[in-house]
Amino acid sequence: MPRLSSATYPLSLFCVLVGTLFAQSTQAGTLEAVNHTHWAINRFSVEGRSGIDIIGPYQGGGGGCCYSAPSRWKSGMTVRVDWETGVAYPDGFPGFADEAKYDAWAEQIRTQKRKHSQIVPVPDYSGQKTCGLTVHFLPCDDLLVTTSCYAYGSPEYPIKTPLHLPEPQSCPK
Repeated sequence: MPRLSSATYPLSLFCVLVGTLFAQSTQAGTLEAVNHTHWAINRFSVEGRSGIDIIGPYQGGGGGCCYSAPSRWKSGMTVRVDWETGVAYPDGFPGFADEAKYDAWAEQIRTQKRKHSQIVPVPDYSGQKTCGLTVHFLPCDDLLVTTSCYAYGSPEYPIKTPLHLPEPQSCPK
């Protein structure tokens, strides 16, 4: 029998296969994200597992493998989300001809990157099928997560937050 590689099958199928290996205690799926902010999500991870994609403002993405939800939800269950935000569409690109101007512009972009980390409660999924984890990035560095198998925007999806949220003048904290 030929050896199978991860390039042979889509990532989601790979995660399903990994999930079947742990079927007694976990249900595996992909890491997805929905970005409700004007910042780019340069990278994100959940419990150290990469979400893979850069996610632009007001977009979805992810696709990292795999998040395995325990077979039973327990009160107080949380996940750690680490992420980096940055300027999505930087203005004033000077070109490459003047190296000093380019370096100054690139440094200005780098100074706007921010690293974040947050422990987020996982909502009760008792009695429901789980399909990985979707992280919602909200203004003021707030997060919501869900293990729902439904797509964002479908009537059954549990998080009803609109994609385009206004950025507040200041954030509480």
